[in-house]
Amino acid sequence: MQMRFVMPPPANPPSPLRKFVGVIVTVALAIITLMFSAVFFAVIAIIGLIAWAYIWWKTRTLRKQMREFAGQSQSVMREQTASNDEVFEGEVIRVLDPKEVK
Repeated sequence: MQMRFVMPPPANPPSPLRKFVGVIVTVALAIITLMFSAVFFAVIAIIGLIAWAYIWWKTRTLRKQMREFAGQSQSVMREQTASNDEVFEGEVIRVLDPKEVK
């Protein structure tokens, strides 16, 4: 059995006008693609900004409460450290007498 490969006849090379139209179409498609990608990224940025503003607005009371609580806790900590001079650090060893253990 013998296989034969038949080559198609050589195609006509594209004319200069056809090459020019191909370049123009390619450039136009590239420009349109860049335009749509710029619009797409602008829309994504605007949606992200709106989402951030919404979350910021909804959490404003929570942030205010957190600031107030932090201020109160700092003042309480200052009062506790200033008025509690009897506390000191150290170790305690408790020795039990065997008679006292029940």
